[in-house]
Amino acid sequence: MTSDAATTSPEERLRSAGLKVTAPRLAVLDVVQHPGHRSAEDIFGAIGTALPNSSMQAVYGVLAALEGAGLLRKIEPAGSPALYENRIGDNHHHLVCTNCQAVQDVDCVIGEAPCLTPHSTHGFEIQTAEVTFWGLCADCQAARAAEAEAEADAETVTDAGAQ
Repeated sequence: MTSDAATTSPEERLRSAGLKVTAPRLAVLDVVQHPGHRSAEDIFGAIGTALPNSSMQAVYGVLAALEGAGLLRKIEPAGSPALYENRIGDNHHHLVCTNCQAVQDVDCVIGEAPCLTPHSTHGFEIQTAEVTFWGLCADCQAARAAEAEAEADAETVTDAGAQ
């Protein structure tokens, strides 16, 4: 997240981005003010008490406006719904668990933004590079190891009983 986002009020951020200050926009900004990656459905569920007459369509509209104004970042990991985060203004990347779909931010790999330089730009002026690392998070690794250990213990008991 940029330092401006941390020090200015949501109202100021909306106005400086050229957006009207509305209750739905403030509610969404309130939900995404904390680090993390949230789906539109998660955001809709979180604003339900503050805006009981809101709809998913309204949330999608607000998210599109906030992303378009540069106040939110949208990522779209394969096989997962789009996720929104408030960490903007840098060129960070993401780690995604292939088992539970947990997402974590990871700073730029090496060097200056955009971190990666393609072999040929085909005339493009490169502004960012988006990298997604896929693997198993620590919790899923531990669960897999525990399952493997339990299976090994069960086989040992079965083998001992057969003798």
